[in-house]
Amino acid sequence: MAEHKCISCGHIYDEGREDIMFEDLPDNWKCPECGKSRTPL
Repeated sequence: MAEHKCISCGHIYDEGREDIMFEDLPDNWKCPECGKSRTPL
């Protein structure tokens, strides 16, 4: 399981704690902290 860090705010998406793998998130997923798209993570 990997962690993905938002380059804008530092929020970490931890696949080990979430129900969905990062690569399986929808294309319109946004960082819950700053609202940036998943591209910069």
